[in-house]
Amino acid sequence: MFPIAWTILYVLMGIGMALVWGEGGERRKQALALWIAQLAMNFTWSLIFFNAQNYLFALVWLVVLWLLILAMTLVFYRIRPAAGLLQIPYLIWVAFAGYLNYAIWQLNP
Repeated sequence: MFPIAWTILYVLMGIGMALVWGEGGERRKQALALWIAQLAMNFTWSLIFFNAQNYLFALVWLVVLWLLILAMTLVFYRIRPAAGLLQIPYLIWVAFAGYLNYAIWQLNP
């Protein structure tokens, strides 16, 4: 289930960025910076959680990632509402990942 969900989420992220990119304007640079930053944080979370198995730090990292995704979603929405709405499943999924991360941290002191 996870590979399918992530594939869909990455497609939605890509479509959202393409919609924003097509609009141009000053906010496009901010949107692109947020998009790249959240992708980098997303990748790094996997290293912290799976490789380092530092579940508490991964949870804190995930909260920051969620806030970054929210910021990206809002900027996308201001540029092109459809692009922002496409990010809502990503926000929900990362919130769910936070719940799982928290549970794993609690079960592995």
